[in-house]
Amino acid sequence: MLDIKFIREHKDIIAAGAKKKHIDVNLDALIATDDKRRVLQQSLDEKRAAQNAASDKIASADAAERGKMIADMQKIKEDMKQEEEQLKEVMETWRSLMVRVPNVPDMSVPEGDSDADNQEVRTWGDIPKFKFEPKSHSELMVMNDMADFDRGTKVAGFRGYFLKNDGVRLVWALERFVIDHFSHKDFAPMIVPSMVRREPFMGTGYLPQSEEDLYKTQDGDYLAGTAEVATMGYYMDEVVEAKDLPIKFFAFSPCFRREAGSHGKDTKGVFRIHEFQKFEQVVLCEASHETSVKFHEEITANSEELLQKLKLPYHVVVNCGGDLGLGQVKKYDIEAWMPSEKRYRETHSSSYFHDFQTRRLNIRYRDNGTLKFVHSLNNTALATPRILCQIVENYQQADGSILIPEALRLHMGKDAIKPEH
Repeated sequence: MLDIKFIREHKDIIAAGAKKKHIDVNLDALIATDDKRRVLQQSLDEKRAAQNAASDKIASADAAERGKMIADMQKIKEDMKQEEEQLKEVMETWRSLMVRVPNVPDMSVPEGDSDADNQEVRTWGDIPKFKFEPKSHSELMVMNDMADFDRGTKVAGFRGYFLKNDGVRLVWALERFVIDHFSHKDFAPMIVPSMVRREPFMGTGYLPQSEEDLYKTQDGDYLAGTAEVATMGYYMDEVVEAKDLPIKFFAFSPCFRREAGSHGKDTKGVFRIHEFQKFEQVVLCEASHETSVKFHEEITANSEELLQKLKLPYHVVVNCGGDLGLGQVKKYDIEAWMPSEKRYRETHSSSYFHDFQTRRLNIRYRDNGTLKFVHSLNNTALATPRILCQIVENYQQADGSILIPEALRLHMGKDAIKPEH
């Protein structure tokens, strides 16, 4: 959420940012509502001040004067009650409009309508050249008894799956691999809840924009699609000290997504599923654009290092305005090569938000006696089982076997996965 003062003073910038993100927002309605809020709040403040001043005078007034003053105060109380009711209604409208105002994208964010307009920043690795027609990850996983999608659908419904045998072992090896990778970095590991109250979803910007993609419990909580939500809620309504910044988390949770807007997309395999696991990098830092940019590059590099160790060819794209969320200032997607589709597909997403999330979550830090909202960033460290798609396809052999990336062989205890005949 942006500061209302900033919105009022920079309405044209906010409007241009919303247009770049292809987000509809009614700034005129918000400012008109804020005008009402300010008038009512000022009137109530004046009446409370008059009430306090009168209370002091009533104590020393004579009987006749006291009666008149009490009658006047009763009228003020009645007026205040009416204005408080009006302010309550105005504030409901004000909040609903405020949470829909998008953050302003960075100047370096390219124009565009969708992910098709994202721009390549860099590439790494050589795209493999096969002497045979490469199979899809779903074919290879079934062939090698790594997964059962038919029984997964029978038990869990559409996009359901069972991982089996070396499919499970490969996920476990990847988890140990990513944990080892981050054990050498200054990130605090944390297992976080996947069932989370509404407030952290509002704070991180997933509500109200993406409600259709969330699973909701009978108690009104939601199942998170990323460990970012709970991790960002950790310091909600708290003040941290400037000396403790940056705060870096390496967070894990089971994740759930309805994939409501993905009908007909990636219906086979484990690329787009309802239930998965995710390790997430989350950073809280000082309120400085330069510092946010520095950490954005750092967390992106952390994920690139993982793909390089796995020797998976990938590229990094900067997301266009139309492919940014409500709160993101800038976002990179890291996409690894998928031989069966002859294109790169997303494995990681790296974003920074300035104080958009922390203002909504009320996370501040004390800097020489001044309270400021911290800046926040996040990036996928590893999402499983999705990354199996790229590993299985890039390491497939002509006979349907799959070589194990060198970085995972110690944890797998073997060099290859071979089909059973």
